Parts: sequence; C-alpha cells; structure tokens
Amino acid sequence: MKPERGTLILVFGILGIVACGIFAIVAYVMGNADLRDMDAGIMDPTGYDNTKTGRLIGLIGIWLMVIGVIFAGLMFVFMFFAVAAGSM
Repeated sequence: MKPERGTLILVFGILGIVACGIFAIVAYVMGNADLRDMDAGIMDPTGYDNTKTGRLIGLIGIWLMVIGVIFAGLMFVFMFFAVAAGSM
C-alpha cells in the first residue's frame, strides 16, 4: 500500500495561494490522483481529509491565478488603448 501525501498536498495548496500558482496546479493534480488511489484501496487513507482540503485549496489557487491573468490582460488592453488615444 502506498503511503499518503495529504500534508504535502495541503502545503502545496497553501503555497499555491501565497507564493506561486504552479503549486496550486500541482496540489490539485496530486490531490485528484491520491483521492482516486485512496478510494480504490491502493493508498493509505489516513490523510484523506488533508488531501481533500489541499485539493480544494489548490482549486481556489487556480481560480485566483486565472482571475489574475484575466485582470492583467484587461489592464494591458486598457493601457494600450490609453496610449494609442493619447498619441492622436
């Protein structure tokens, strides 16, 4: 039986929100795989709650990253049109 990685996934989820969005993606992918293995009986289920929480925090981090990218893109477009309108 494979050992659980719930605490690692939880830490990656938190780092995904606080430090770098890549950790959020890793937490979500690892969390999905580990929950699937726990449900199948391949992995030790003692870290089920930490894994589930880490996956959820990773998903929140992914959404925050997407919102940030959209906001940055809109700001870029706004600045482009502001500079273009000012040069006329």
